[in-house]
Amino acid sequence: MKYLWYGFLGLFSIGCLGLVALVVGMIGLFSYYGKDLPDYTDLKNYQPSIVTRLYAGDGRLLAEFAKEKRVFVPIGDVPDLVQNAFIAAEDQNFRTHGGVDYGAIARAVVTNIKNIGAGRRPVGASTITQQVAKNFLLTNEVSYVRKIREAIIATRIEKAMTKDQILELYLNEIYLGGGAYGVAAAAQRYFDKSLEDLTIEEAAYLAALPKAPNNYHPTRKTAAAVARRNWVISRMEDDGYITEAQAELAELKPLAVVPRDDEDVVNAPYFAEEVRRELAEQYDEEGLYEGGLAVRTSIDPTMQKLATTALRDGLMAYDMRHGYRGALDKVKSMVDWKKELGEYTRPIDLLPEWDLAVVLEVSDKQAKIGFAGEKQQGTIALEDLKWAREYKNEGYQQGPQITAASQVVSEGEIIMVAPVEGKENGYALRQIPDVQGALIALDPHTGRVLAMQGGWRYGYGQSEFNRATQALRQPGSAFKPFVYLSALDKGFTPATLILDGEFVIEDRPGHFWKPTNYSNEYYGPTPLRVGIEKSRNLMTVRLADFIGMETISEYAQRFGVIDNMPPHLANSLGAGETTLMKMTTAYSVFVNGGKRVTPTFIDRVQDHNGKTIFKHDQRPCQNCGDRLRWEGQKAPDIPDTREQIADPRTAYQIVSIMEGVVQRGTAARLKSLNFPIAGKTGTTNRSHDTWFIGFTPDLVVGVFVGFDQPRSLGKRETGSSVALPVFKQFMEGALKDVTPMPFRVPQGIRNVRINADTGARARPGDENTIWESFLIGTEPTDEVYMLGNMGVNPVSDAQSGYGMQSNETPSATTGTGGLY
Repeated sequence: MKYLWYGFLGLFSIGCLGLVALVVGMIGLFSYYGKDLPDYTDLKNYQPSIVTRLYAGDGRLLAEFAKEKRVFVPIGDVPDLVQNAFIAAEDQNFRTHGGVDYGAIARAVVTNIKNIGAGRRPVGASTITQQVAKNFLLTNEVSYVRKIREAIIATRIEKAMTKDQILELYLNEIYLGGGAYGVAAAAQRYFDKSLEDLTIEEAAYLAALPKAPNNYHPTRKTAAAVARRNWVISRMEDDGYITEAQAELAELKPLAVVPRDDEDVVNAPYFAEEVRRELAEQYDEEGLYEGGLAVRTSIDPTMQKLATTALRDGLMAYDMRHGYRGALDKVKSMVDWKKELGEYTRPIDLLPEWDLAVVLEVSDKQAKIGFAGEKQQGTIALEDLKWAREYKNEGYQQGPQITAASQVVSEGEIIMVAPVEGKENGYALRQIPDVQGALIALDPHTGRVLAMQGGWRYGYGQSEFNRATQALRQPGSAFKPFVYLSALDKGFTPATLILDGEFVIEDRPGHFWKPTNYSNEYYGPTPLRVGIEKSRNLMTVRLADFIGMETISEYAQRFGVIDNMPPHLANSLGAGETTLMKMTTAYSVFVNGGKRVTPTFIDRVQDHNGKTIFKHDQRPCQNCGDRLRWEGQKAPDIPDTREQIADPRTAYQIVSIMEGVVQRGTAARLKSLNFPIAGKTGTTNRSHDTWFIGFTPDLVVGVFVGFDQPRSLGKRETGSSVALPVFKQFMEGALKDVTPMPFRVPQGIRNVRINADTGARARPGDENTIWESFLIGTEPTDEVYMLGNMGVNPVSDAQSGYGMQSNETPSATTGTGGLY
């Protein structure tokens, strides 16, 4: 018995010594591997990389920018269901252990010993805290050294942070596949839901993903995904988070991934890219892609859709009336045409509703076409390809009439087609336009950009060229209103007579410049307003020569159209270069009463905490107060801080004159809209660039159309035939539910009935009469005074007794009395 007792003491001593050795060893191990570990205390101040989101004016998502698509959600806003699903799946003892689950480690060691030689990846036993340590502070290296370091950091984290803080880091940082980081982004990615709307089976599926998202893909590996999801559901039942009945019901549910509804996202890539550039410049790339900014933009989704459709339709209409450029390609063998078509690269500019097809058979009346995949074959009727005449850039439809389908397509050709509404399996021949253009719509009072389409393309990468903001083009006659505004500010009236006659000037030694009207005709003495209404070049040049190009250059700079414009007479006809954005913004000044506006795509920017760090409206409001404590006080008087850069009276006169462009001039086709609209067409030499910029009392819209590498659009193509139809189609939709209202008339204006041909006050019996707007005191008398001469130079050797030099200003008392 004594020896048994001695044996027991010996074993006990050995055990104690072993325990001491183990403790000392563990201390030494922790001390050795605990050196130079990352500073875990930084996790308290951790700022995750969060997605920056752009929102449209109606609150819908416009775009997202992120290195890691993550939406940070505080732990208090993460439903218990979601928290419990991840705890059940990843770390059932999370709430009780000190960072390391030793029981789980023991089980993992036994499993790994059994798997020796089986070639399997070692089984881990990482707690959620350890995963936080690995994800934030360590690498993904598979080794026992990393596991030891991970365990050391985990125990330290548990002492420094609460369980909720640790779980918050984990749920927001973890990668869950599909480009989604964190549970909130994953809920949107897989189910298009917020966290609070997730069901048991949906939360369980998200909790099934941390181990290996690719192994449980919802569509490619559905069976494995469902099995893993159901395992998580069973773990949730075992741990008491859900009842047996709830678990059984959840396991029976199919794994239904819900893609984001296209209607929830506004498609405006040119607009979004413009905002991205601005944010990157203001907050740098890190702030943009990691800062979690919430950006409220000015875009109106309804107007944006109208802008996209109107521009595409306008570009197609121009392109189709100039003919067909031919098929994309031809298959090598009709035996394998379906395979070849399936391997053919879809053009990036092909609209989503268009498709590629191979011509299978051709007759006089139609062409039979086939598609890749299982799509049913279709036909193109003769009437749906009659537009496809021989391509000619000059003029309208220069090729011969199409009388048979075989004149356009042939067997084996790869072509673009679009379905024809109302025709079963009926298609129309299509081609991507070679011409480009842009449309921009903005609020003339605030500068908020409501819609912008910078070209044909449906979507694009960051290198896409935006023709609304980046293309420097000649505005042509669209520049003329600034010339005429300068004349009105110098004392001219809309009824002042300007000589429309031959004009020749020696612009450099031995070289004579002789501009002409578009019609190549001369019209004699003509009221000033007609120079804009009919876009008369000779009147404009003569007026610019009298006013002085230095003055007109100053107006161009003041209105932000062209900086430092050379004082050449040709620039009065729009020979300088500017952008559609600048021109459209400058026209805003006419309609808003002469106030400068700054175009903006962004209304407000908030940081990831919801604090406003930028807003476009900087007007002071001292008495706005808290609306929750509103006690019937007067509405706050918010001052107008916009800079006055034009006389509101002469600005209105230009508006009135440009209304005449719509009523009687180059934009007369807009009369059918039956809405107060003013605007100006623009066409450059050889029709390289075509424009129309128009406005209502509360909306200004600019349209530009031209080739990216400037060349003629065709001899008969003008702003009226190319750009104006785009404007009209857009306005038909934009004004659909808007109540018409007249343009606002400032004080100091008097409307007088005049003879539109002579500019004199109207008399009984006059047929062509209009209401004209005059500054009070400049109304016409019963007589017309002729100042200037009828010759080439308008400012020398006056025939009447009222001769003027070029630096003089016509007297306001002469009324209509100017022939220049």
